[in-house]
Order: sequence, then C-alpha cells, then structure tokens
Amino acid sequence: MAPNQINVLLGRSDAEWSRAVEQLFVPRGIRSMVAGSAGEAVDILERSHVQLALLDMDSGGPGGLSMVRAIRGYEPFLPCITVSSRWERPLLGEALELNVFSVIAKPVDMQVLQEQLNKLFIKQYNSDVFSA
Repeated sequence: MAPNQINVLLGRSDAEWSRAVEQLFVPRGIRSMVAGSAGEAVDILERSHVQLALLDMDSGGPGGLSMVRAIRGYEPFLPCITVSSRWERPLLGEALELNVFSVIAKPVDMQVLQEQLNKLFIKQYNSDVFSA
C-alpha cells in the first residue's frame, strides 16, 4: 500500500495534538480527515476509503468510544487507536469490547504511537509505512 493511498480518520482534538499527528503523517504522504462528531465520522467513511481511525477519548466533543461505536456500525473492522488520560477499568473494558487495536496513555509519547501504528499497518496491511 502506497502512503499516498492511506487515509486516517482523526477525531477533533486540541491544536497541539493535531500538529503532532500531522508531523507523523505529512512526511509519509498520509492524508488525515478530521471528524468533529460521530455523524461526521460516518460521512467521511461513506465518501472515502479509510485505513485507520485515531481518536482522542478526552476531546471536548463526543467521546472517542462513541465515535468508535458509530464507526463499528458502518465499518465493523476498521482499525482504531485511541488515546486517553483516563485509565478506569470500565473504559478500557469497553475499548476491548469494541475491538480497539490500542489505547495509548496521555501525554502521548510519539515514539509509542509510531510503534503502534507500525504494528497495526504491518499486521493489517502488510505495510511498513510507519517503520522507523
């Protein structure tokens, strides 16, 4: 899979997080599409072939898991990675039930995120686009 064919659905988050993620994606030619709600996420999935959803469970808008639920209703097997500052057992259990690939602790270590992205893309798409 060529990097310019990769589309990532991002949940709306703060500007600092968006810049950090873009620094990881832009040099690889990966396109990100931002959704501010579960409805916008489904609209993006209807219009575009998306390979990953990267969602912030602490964002001011709809929670990351509500977006994952909406995504699962439309695209049941789309890989999802979430980031969160909360580590309550019910939250992690729900993420597991929704088959979230990874929940990464905040503040996010971008090396950890890149490693998780690399594992996901090798496993799911046989692509080393995120290798170091």
